[in-house]
Parts: sequence; C-alpha cells; structure tokens
Amino acid sequence: MTKTYNVVGIGNAIVDVLTQSDDSFLELMGIEKGIMQLVEKDRGEVLYGAMTSPTQAPGGSVANTLAGLGNLGLKTGFIGRVHDDALGRFYADQMTQGGTDFVNPPVAGGELPTSRSMIFVSPDGERSMNTYLGISAELGPEDVSGDVAGQAEILFLEGYLYDKPKGKEAFETAARLCRENGGQAGIALSDPFCVDRHREDFKRLVGQLDFVIGNEHEWKSLYEVEDLNEALALATAANGLIVCTRGGEEVVLSKGGETVRVPVKKVVPVDATGAGDQFAAGFLYGVATGQSLETCGKMGCVSAAEVISHFGARPEVSLKELFQKEGVL
Repeated sequence: MTKTYNVVGIGNAIVDVLTQSDDSFLELMGIEKGIMQLVEKDRGEVLYGAMTSPTQAPGGSVANTLAGLGNLGLKTGFIGRVHDDALGRFYADQMTQGGTDFVNPPVAGGELPTSRSMIFVSPDGERSMNTYLGISAELGPEDVSGDVAGQAEILFLEGYLYDKPKGKEAFETAARLCRENGGQAGIALSDPFCVDRHREDFKRLVGQLDFVIGNEHEWKSLYEVEDLNEALALATAANGLIVCTRGGEEVVLSKGGETVRVPVKKVVPVDATGAGDQFAAGFLYGVATGQSLETCGKMGCVSAAEVISHFGARPEVSLKELFQKEGVL
C-alpha cells in the first residue's frame, strides 16, 4: 500500500531568529556558548531586543530535517503547533512553500505565542541558542492525526518533545500509529542535557524504535560512560539501527551486527546551525530509498557539509545534485 508521506516529523515548530555576535557579547548577555538553553518569555524579549539585523526562518530540529528531505524530492508532513499570530502564520506559510504539509492549522486564542529561538552565531560558526517554547510546549496527542502518522513510511521524532508531558504523549501516540500501520519510527536524541533529563525514557525508546540518531556526547550521556565504544555497544545490543555523529570525525552506523565507519571531509563552518538536522535528512533519504548503511551515512555527511557552508539551517542548493557529484547517488 502506498503511503501519503515518505517522512512525517513531529517536533517543536520554532521560528529561528539569527544574528551574528562575538564571544564578548555572549559573555555580556550571560549566554552560554554553543548550547541550546530554554528561556522564559521575559528573557526571550530581552535577547530579541539585543539582536542586530536579525534574519528569521522557520526552524526547529525536525522541521529543518523535513526541509532537507523536501529538497531531495520526498513527500513530507510536519506535526507541530503554532499560534495564529504573525510568526505562526509566517512559519506555516514557509513550511508549505518549502513543500512540507503543515498539517495542523495555526491555533487562535490563548495566551501563548508562537515559539522562537534567538540564535547568536559566533565567528567560529558555533551557535548559541536561546529558545522560548511558547505554544509549541502545548503540542499533545490531540494534535496527532492517524491520517498523518499512520500514513508515514518513516516517522522522525525530536527528543526535545519529552520536556513536556503532553509532548511525550504526542510522540508515543504518533510512533504507535506509524508502526501499527507498517511504518518505521525513530528519534534524534537532541542534546546531552535533554538526554540527562529523560535518560530512562530514552533508553526504553532505543530498545523500541527502529532507528536512533545521536552524537557522541549524547550516546555517552545516555549510558553514563566515558568510552564511546562502550556506549555504542550497549545501544547496538538494544536496537536495530544506531547512528553516531562525531562533530567532524567519522560517523559510526551499526545495524544487525554490521558496523560501518564513514569518513567526514573537513569543512570550516560558516554557521554550524542545522548540521545534525541535515545529516538526519541525508541519512533518512538513504533509509527511505533503500540504500546501504554506508551510503546512508555518506548522504548524511554530504547534506551536513552543505548546510554548514552558509548562514542558516536549511540547504540552499540541490542535495540530489551534490549526491551525484560526490558519487553517492
């Protein structure tokens, strides 16, 4: 049976507001460099006001991945929640224009505005993200339609959703609907702090889902070990398909006793925003089109290299053409 969607994502619908800044500015504003911090509304307004010549784009980790998959020609849908305000309408319109079905219309009424992340990009390409969750935090199982999650060949989940009980319920509902209808469901671990907060849940998901993507810090955090090989051995024993990115070092992929290591071409980042999200896009394109483990990893690496070569979290050229040029398609 042909499904409506190749890939459906579920995650936070966040407008990225980006500006360039130096380390002294980060220090002055009390911003921790290189990580994602959740902020309250008042702090978000202060940081927003301090941004010079900001640009805005639809963001959120899974939504960025879907944009990459849309670039590659797959049919995608996004389960997320925005307010019926200027930013929310901007977000829904931009997702639709980018080729992804934004399946839940903007929500009218209520006090919570559309979520936004103030991203300060340093000269070395590191991004310091300050995210006010707003209405995204209200995403719940009522936002998950069986016509969407049940019609996905692949469902891709965002670990950050576990920060709210309703998000966790939405996540579990979507995964169940997808898998009951013969689809595959997987998760990105999101960040080491997210893993620390939800370790037992994530360990359970590693054993239950079809694939799990994380970086070396997230895998070590999950199993509370210092040795990456030990962490990956534990993960591989629990799951069918494990992926570990290593920030410019070789990527490790393991499935059913097979482990491959994919070398990464060194690229000096202009802006590291979206590297993990676009790695996931390339990798999932490989999974969706039945590629080998090694090719899935190579596709992820090519996609990540493209996005860090420019400002912003989404690809600016045809990824398919890049795959052909690099000999992976």
